Amino acid sequence: DHLWDLAVAEVQAKESAEDDAAETERSVFFIGNKNGGKTSIILRCIDRDEAPKPTLALEYTFGRKAKGHNTPKDIAHFWELGGGTSLLDLIQIPITSENIRTFSMVLVLDLSKPNELWPTMDSLLQVTRKRVDKIVADIGKSNSKAANQIMQNMWRNIPNNHPDRELIDPFPLPLLIIGSKYDIFQDFESEKRKIICKTLRFVSHYFGASLLFTGKAESHKSVLRSYINHLAFGQDRSKLVSVDHNKPLVIPAGSDSLSQIGTPPASDNDLRQVNARTPMELWKKTYERVFSPENKHDSKDLKDPAKDSQYAERDVDAMRAVKDQELEQYKRNADKSWKSMTLGLHVR
Repeated sequence: DHLWDLAVAEVQAKESAEDDAAETERSVFFIGNKNGGKTSIILRCIDRDEAPKPTLALEYTFGRKAKGHNTPKDIAHFWELGGGTSLLDLIQIPITSENIRTFSMVLVLDLSKPNELWPTMDSLLQVTRKRVDKIVADIGKSNSKAANQIMQNMWRNIPNNHPDRELIDPFPLPLLIIGSKYDIFQDFESEKRKIICKTLRFVSHYFGASLLFTGKAESHKSVLRSYINHLAFGQDRSKLVSVDHNKPLVIPAGSDSLSQIGTPPASDNDLRQVNARTPMELWKKTYERVFSPENKHDSKDLKDPAKDSQYAERDVDAMRAVKDQELEQYKRNADKSWKSMTLGLHVR
């Protein structure tokens, strides 16, 4: 080799070693059902042995992991949205143009509440996707190459020769869907478990997401940690694959297919009666024929944490009730005063 070639190779090797040793930062955003277990999952993955507390609005924590001896630690920023679907406006806070290239989503769905599953999933993913699309569009105005790269990254988990590439619509960020509380779910009757499993398999595959179920068993926790550490620190994830609805599902992104999932869980006659414009709408309507969405409280109540039972404080709530009564009395008195003034004006 020429001396110049040797020098170039040495510089490249040094730069590569520095890149490997450099500290990296990633962000992981947890969304999902209220009381679905998001906080417990985060604490478990960052080795914090403490009792989880109800999440108030939007909460942040972080974790560190060293790549090796005497190397900088990688940093993972963990965001968690509380309140289920009641605080959707807060989704825009953690997702920014600065971190979108290293941002991942974790959607935690409570398997013990199948009637809440679809509306929770649908609302959260729609709002998140809208936020990401806006950021990518804004980036594209000044750097079209960077925006195109973000869009291309959507497909990195789907092999080029996958038979469903033309039939799916990957989520714009790396997405992991977790079915929590498997310990309760496993006691459901077989047919209901099958419907839920097939539906979540379709949704995950359509969005190019990974899917796994987890419960209290240590084997569940081990697989879960490997997937979260993959998103947070770039570590290798578990190679386990399980598609049996009688066992906890573990399906890495890009490893499932529409042919393996099959048709929506309904008879041919029922499917013909469903008026759907897209495959996603067909699966939704088929699922909701079995697990109809429960009636929710008034949306105004849901968006007010003061009226949420999980944040109850007896003394504070008692004082709040007194102040609310005083406010209502003030409004009535003010209303009377305005009416009196109006009548007086008319008399004149």
